[in-house]
Amino acid sequence: MRYVTDEGIGGKNLLYTVIKKNLYQDSVNLMLLTNYLSEMDNINQVSIMMGTPANKDIFRGSGLYTPELDTANPNDLCIVADASDKEMVDQLILEVDSFLANQSSTSKEKSISVVRTWEMAENKLPNADLAVISIAGEYAASEANKALDRNLHVFLFSDNVSLDDELQLKRRAEEKGLLVMGPDCGTGIFSGVPIAFANVIEEGNIGVVGASGTGIQEVTSIIGRLGGGISHAIGTGGRDLSAEIGGITTIRGLQMLNADPETDVIVFISKPPAPEIREKVIEEFKKLHKPVVAVFMGDRPQKQHDNVYYTWTLRDTALKALELAEKNQTTADQLVADHKELRDMKKNPEQLHVKGFYCGGTLALEAAMILREAFDLHAVNEHPEGIMLDDQGFEVIDFGDDAYTKGRAHPMIDPTYRMEKVKEAAADPKTAIILLDNVIGYGAHDNVAGILAPVIQKAKAERNIIFITSVTGTGLDPQVYEDQVKKLKESGAIVADSNAQATALAVEIVNYLIGEERPAANKDESREGTITNLISAKPNVINIGLSSFAEAIEKHGGQVVQYQWAPIAGGNKHFAKILELLK
Repeated sequence: MRYVTDEGIGGKNLLYTVIKKNLYQDSVNLMLLTNYLSEMDNINQVSIMMGTPANKDIFRGSGLYTPELDTANPNDLCIVADASDKEMVDQLILEVDSFLANQSSTSKEKSISVVRTWEMAENKLPNADLAVISIAGEYAASEANKALDRNLHVFLFSDNVSLDDELQLKRRAEEKGLLVMGPDCGTGIFSGVPIAFANVIEEGNIGVVGASGTGIQEVTSIIGRLGGGISHAIGTGGRDLSAEIGGITTIRGLQMLNADPETDVIVFISKPPAPEIREKVIEEFKKLHKPVVAVFMGDRPQKQHDNVYYTWTLRDTALKALELAEKNQTTADQLVADHKELRDMKKNPEQLHVKGFYCGGTLALEAAMILREAFDLHAVNEHPEGIMLDDQGFEVIDFGDDAYTKGRAHPMIDPTYRMEKVKEAAADPKTAIILLDNVIGYGAHDNVAGILAPVIQKAKAERNIIFITSVTGTGLDPQVYEDQVKKLKESGAIVADSNAQATALAVEIVNYLIGEERPAANKDESREGTITNLISAKPNVINIGLSSFAEAIEKHGGQVVQYQWAPIAGGNKHFAKILELLK
C-alpha cells in the first residue's frame, strides 16, 4: 500500500490514491462502503473500486483518475480520495481496514461453507442444482458457462452482460435442459427459498414467470398478504422478451410450471415485449393446461381467451391469481395420480358426458355458463323444466324449478327425486362426470350428504365415474359444513370449495379425457430430470458473489456454499484464456 498524490479537482485539494494489491472485494459492498465514507468530514469525494478497466473508466468520468491507477489490475483494491489533508486520508484508510476486518470476522462466524474454486464447491455440495452469480458483468458469462458445464441452472443477477453472451448462455442451457435466469435477474423464489431481491412468501399453488423483478415482488407480496402462497417465481431478465433473445427463458419457465404438480395457476408479468415475441408467448399460454394470468405492463389487456386472463395492474394480477387458485384446489393432474379410474376412462372415447343435477337455480345457471363457454355449446335463453344446458351430452338441470316441485318438496328439503336422476345418469356408460350441489342451512334437509354418499359409493363401485360436489354453507349451520364435506369425501366424491371451482375442474377433466397426453408425458426424459430438479425441492446453491444472498438461502431451508470468487490470472484476460485452455 502506498499513497500517491495528484492535484485535486479545481486545484484546491489533492487526490490521494491507495492501492491494496490482491485484495478482491465484492462490488456491491464497496459501493456501500464508498457511500458511508463520503459522509466523513473533510472528505470531498471518495471512490473505492476494484482495478478493472470498466472501473478505471468510472474513475475518469468522476474526475478521480490518477496515473497510479495505471498499475492496478482487476484483483487490486483501489481507493481514491479528494481530501483536504493526509491525516483525513489516514483516518479513511483505518475505516476501510476496519470494514474489511469486520467482513472477514463475520464470515468466519457464519455456518455457511466458504470455498475458493469450483472444484471445492462441488466437493462441499455435490447435489448442487443452482448457481447464483452476482459478480462484475465482464466476468459473469464465463462463470455462468462453468456452471452450465456442471449441469447447474443459473440465476444471473449480474448486469452489464452483452446480448451476445446472453443468447449464447440461454441457447446452451436450452440444449442441456437447463435454465438461465437473467442477466440482470433481480428476483426468484423456489420452494419457499428467496433468491436475490425477493420477499418471504408462504408456499402455495401460484407459480410466477416474470421479466420484471419488482413486478414479481409486488404481485407475490400481495398474494402473500392476502393469504395465498407461491410455488415458485422464475425471473427471466429484462431482455429475454427482446426479438434477439426470443423469450427462451420465459417459454421454458412456463413449461416448467405447467409440469409442476404444486402449481395450479401460472402468473406472467412483463413490460411490453417485442410484438412477435408477445404473440409467441401468447401461443405458448394456449398450450398450457393450467389457467394463466398475464399482465403486459403498459399494454391494455386483451379480452380473456382459452385459459388466459389478462389484467391491467399488478394488484389486479394478484387478485385474479388468488381467485383462480382457491385453497386446496384440485387439478386433473392430481386426480390422474390419485384416481386410477380416470386413466381407464381415457381409454373409452365415448365416456365424455357431464351431467349437473342441482337444487340451486343460480348454481345450475353458473355451471351451465362455464360448460357452455368451455366447450362452445348451444346457449338457451329460456329454461323449460329447469334445463339450463342440453347439448352434445352435456346436461345441467335445476331440480328446484316449478316443473319438479309440483306435488313434491323442494330438492333442498327432499332430495329423493334428484337422487333418482343421479342413479340413471351414473348407469349411462357415456357419463363421465356428475356435478352436484349441496345447499345447507336452516330450512334445508338435515343431512343431504348422508343421502348422497351411499348413491355415490354404489355408482363408483359399479363403474368408472367421477362425482364432483360443492357445499354451500358454513360451519355454524345446523348441518355443519365440515361434517357434510367429510361425508362426501369419504364416499369417493371430490369436494370443491365452490360451485365455479367444481365446474372448472369438470372442464379440466374432460379436456384431459378428450385431449392428447399432457406435455409432461411426452417430454424428453434425458433433459426433463435436469430441468425439474430445480422445482422438485428446496434449491442447493453455489453462490458466487454477494454473501447476503447465501444467508437468505440458508435461512429458508436451502443448502448453500459461498464461492469466494476472484478473477483468475490477476484479472489479465489474455492469461486467463490461456489458463482456461490448459485445464
